[in-house]
Amino acid sequence: MTAFTLAHTAISLLPVGFGFYALARHGRIDPHTRSGRWYVGTMLTGTVTGFGFLFTIGFTPGQVLGLVTLALVLAGALRRPGYVQTTALTTSFLLLMVFLTTETLKRFPLGHPFASGPADPALIPVRVALLVGYLAVLGRQLWSIHADRVFDARIARFLALSRQAA
Repeated sequence: MTAFTLAHTAISLLPVGFGFYALARHGRIDPHTRSGRWYVGTMLTGTVTGFGFLFTIGFTPGQVLGLVTLALVLAGALRRPGYVQTTALTTSFLLLMVFLTTETLKRFPLGHPFASGPADPALIPVRVALLVGYLAVLGRQLWSIHADRVFDARIARFLALSRQAA
């Protein structure tokens, strides 16, 4: 493993922890929190360093997913809180987990890896599990945003009516 590969791997593992922490603590990855800022920063760094492999292995489907991930992280970081920001950052976390599980299972267990490559059918159950988890988490997040907006609208109506009555 080269020094560049080792650095890229170490940097790319950081957003896993920041993402899980943000999801557990705040229910979503919010770039206005410390964990959210660290997630965005390490995701951008890890994604950009992934393009350094273009010189050795060429342009691959992984780089296409890297471009999509980069666009999602930037969209999530630059948008105001709401449906788009939440969907973009949660989807970037899904892609991170797809990368992580694919790269890990191509190498482990040592001597007899679980998968021979990214297209190995053995990865299908892993990806289905990631997708189910993603849909559950994203559904919960979007429902929470909707509920908060409905509650805020009811409070605003109540305050407006109470001002009129006074």
